[in-house]
Amino acid sequence: MLRDVVSAIYQGGYLIELEFDDGQRGTVDFTKYLERRGVFERFRDLEFFRSFTINKELGVLTWGDEIDIAPETLYAEATGTPLPAWMNPAKELQIDSPLSSRT
Repeated sequence: MLRDVVSAIYQGGYLIELEFDDGQRGTVDFTKYLERRGVFERFRDLEFFRSFTINKELGVLTWGDEIDIAPETLYAEATGTPLPAWMNPAKELQIDSPLSSRT
C-alpha cells in the first residue's frame, strides 16, 4: 500500500522528519543523495535542499519542479520497513531455471 507524505519538518543538515498518512513518523537522512549525479547534485546547495515542499496531490516530497522522491522509498527509510516487493525486481526474478538444474 502506498503511503503519502503529509508533513515534513527540516531538522538541520540533510535531515527531514516525515509523517505519513497512516501516522507513522521518522527522520530521513538525505546525505546519501549527495553522492548521486544528475538532478541530485542540486542538494549540495543547502538552501536549495531546504526549499522542499510536499505535493499534496501526489503525497511526495518535492524540490521545485525538478526533483521528487517516491513516498515508498521515504516510508521505508523513515520507518525502517522494507521496500515493497514490486520495487525490487531482482527478488521477483529469482526463479529456478531449467538450465540451472543441469549438471
